[in-house]
Amino acid sequence: MTSEGFLEDQFLLAMPSMGDSRFERTVIYMCSHSSDGAMGLVVNKPMDWITFAELLDQLSIAVDGEVPDLPIHAGGPVETGRGFVLHTADFLQDSTLEIGRSRALTATVDILKAIAGGTGPRHSLLALGYASWAPGQLESEIQQNAWLTLPADDDLLFRTNLDAKYTGALGRLGVDLSVLSGEAGHA
Repeated sequence: MTSEGFLEDQFLLAMPSMGDSRFERTVIYMCSHSSDGAMGLVVNKPMDWITFAELLDQLSIAVDGEVPDLPIHAGGPVETGRGFVLHTADFLQDSTLEIGRSRALTATVDILKAIAGGTGPRHSLLALGYASWAPGQLESEIQQNAWLTLPADDDLLFRTNLDAKYTGALGRLGVDLSVLSGEAGHA
């Protein structure tokens, strides 16, 4: 955990023993975490039933030219019809939530228009839905050995292939998935 005891701007990695199939082998970017609870986006699970072009069409966003091939992520099981764009902090609006020093979260149609028009942030990740925890719930799950934590970085977040994010994140911790135990140790 961070020095304040909260995990904002960190990754959560699901342990192999994760009992919830919705979070099996997930990498979650933590957008907010405080004594009031936590919110994050799953960043390694694609939604294969909708494309960015189809989403723009559903939202009646006209695009001049070719639509970027932006994957849409299944951000979590809460409010799956609500969209979020996690992005580099080089694009900020009044409604943008800055996370850490270099990342931000925006949930407006304007950012989708900017991305489609080529004037959006340098790097972005679009997700539908999110993951959330009640006060103390995430801390309890970590104590129960459900999650590992890792400092977030743009390379893993924005540039790593979706299929490689989970094993890549574990590798950054020096963890080999084949020898990782789901059992918590007690002294």
